[in-house]
Amino acid sequence: MLLNEFMNENFPNLELRPPVFYSWKIGIRFELGVDYDSDFAYENSPYLQGVYKRVITLFKSLHSNNDDIYIVVDVSDYADDFKLKSKTFSRYIKGKSVLYGLNQKTIIHDDDEEGTYKTHRFTLKCKTSDFKYIPMLKAICNQDMGIRPSIFNMVYFININRKTIFHVYDDRGCDLVATSRETIRDVYDNYNDWILAYDRNEIDGVFK
Repeated sequence: MLLNEFMNENFPNLELRPPVFYSWKIGIRFELGVDYDSDFAYENSPYLQGVYKRVITLFKSLHSNNDDIYIVVDVSDYADDFKLKSKTFSRYIKGKSVLYGLNQKTIIHDDDEEGTYKTHRFTLKCKTSDFKYIPMLKAICNQDMGIRPSIFNMVYFININRKTIFHVYDDRGCDLVATSRETIRDVYDNYNDWILAYDRNEIDGVFK
């Protein structure tokens, strides 16, 4: 099944762009970074260690090694002569043969009247075990910290088996949406303390 078919069947009318949480009726928004201070912006600071622990724990609770997933990477392009030099996949995929399934398409955004703003969407279908998700998640969280390696592109992990979408927007937090509340109820229960306070009432209403 292609990504578009999967999305139309399971997440109809959901546009894959941030913030995903506010675009779907069943979801959780988690806080990753707690009590941030600019003094914490160094490699393996206690702040970042806390961020890494939360994001890796959440990812592992949502994705088994044998789950079929789509990794979707959106690379923004503000100019016609844009040349893509993304190592997002090659750096984190374990076997080069997996990369043969990488697909790319260009998205022209409806809200851009001049048509100069495009997104290059790269999609790879694989198993969770096919890629190095721990360093990849860390790189996403590093994007605003001035720490390398960093991933500045939008990355979505779509679990085909569990019908969930997991999006880490940066070190501050991440969104999880699902087709069924029961699919993610254990995550809601087990990591309830990590739910972003700003959206807690709305999230509690979904699960209670």
